[in-house]
Amino acid sequence: MRTAILAVHITCGALGLIVGPLAMAARKRPLRRGAHWHRRLGLAYQAMVAGLSVSALGLVALRPSLWWLGLVAVATQAAAIVGWVTRPSARPTMLSLHIGAMCGSYISFVTAFLVVNADGLVWWLLPTVVGSPLIAWTSRRASLRYAALRPAV
Repeated sequence: MRTAILAVHITCGALGLIVGPLAMAARKRPLRRGAHWHRRLGLAYQAMVAGLSVSALGLVALRPSLWWLGLVAVATQAAAIVGWVTRPSARPTMLSLHIGAMCGSYISFVTAFLVVNADGLVWWLLPTVVGSPLIAWTSRRASLRYAALRPAV
């Protein structure tokens, strides 16, 4: 049972690490009807977060001493859901929340990958230390662009 859950966990984690940046880099507006890659990749990323989180809870159930990793899984899922439901609307603050929550969930993926593959406190902190300023910069830049595209009311 543990092997099957671990296989799902590793697969979702690896695919999430790949799909996340693809969604971030994808064009945010459709080139033509039905070709909205950012949303499609975002949905795939959501599926990877869900699979990763559920499998993490399954692994915690098999080894309760790692209960705190279940909290990390729930927080990662919560951030991804907040990012998904707060897709950009008429308010630039929603855009900032969308970017922050989605990228924050991705920081969890990167942190988990680094912690599993290397020892030391630095690997727990590095993704947040590097990622947080990048998220703030990207969010600010996107909000300014978004506001420039919207006509004044």
